[in-house]
Amino acid sequence: MKENKQRTEWIEESNYIVFFGGAGVSTESGIPDFRSVDGLYNQQYKYPPETMLSHSFFMREPEEFFRFYNNKVLAPDAEPNNAHKALASLEKKGKLKAVITQNIDGLHQKAGSEEVLELHGSVLRNYCMKCGRSYDLDEVMAKIEKDGVPYCDDCKGAMIKPDVVLYEEGLNQSILSRSVEHLSKADMLIIGGTSLVVYPAAGLIDYYHGNKLVLINRDATSRDSAANLVIHDSIGEVLEPYI
Repeated sequence: MKENKQRTEWIEESNYIVFFGGAGVSTESGIPDFRSVDGLYNQQYKYPPETMLSHSFFMREPEEFFRFYNNKVLAPDAEPNNAHKALASLEKKGKLKAVITQNIDGLHQKAGSEEVLELHGSVLRNYCMKCGRSYDLDEVMAKIEKDGVPYCDDCKGAMIKPDVVLYEEGLNQSILSRSVEHLSKADMLIIGGTSLVVYPAAGLIDYYHGNKLVLINRDATSRDSAANLVIHDSIGEVLEPYI
């Protein structure tokens, strides 16, 4: 395919590639996204996901929050797919300098990527809201299973909060700054598996000023017209040759 040839040439001649990805990168690992036909937004719950994943709901109804979070957000058995593996491989070869992700599953690191900027945090990190003690995912899941809500062992009545950015919460400024720095230096930007509708994260790509913007997504996005190359296909299949 003409698109594959162009993409391959650009990757070969680029030395500062940045990847910006969303939920579609992890759907091939069995983690549902939020906006596809099978995504969380199209399933029926007592409250809409936007409400249940908000900071105010987390504080107001923690039992319902963690029931939804445990059942529908966490995927502890998920494994990296070809997209994750290919990006890790490109980083090891010195081509890829950073992965900027909206995902919270930790699969990029599990595949071997090192410079991963998690815009929305990670389910793998959790902390007591009072003393700051850290808890790993297994500990939190065990507490949810036992008590419904995970509480700190040291602080009576203090909840453990996942280190994820909920609705109504702001993004980490340090992560944002590092992302902007990478994007402004990039000689190639690959965007994959994102509908580019979640802001402020989606607005970050405007900091890329090069002419090798590749957009890989199964469905069309509002930014297709701004890309130098658009590929409507499985991101795992598109990136598989670089593993």
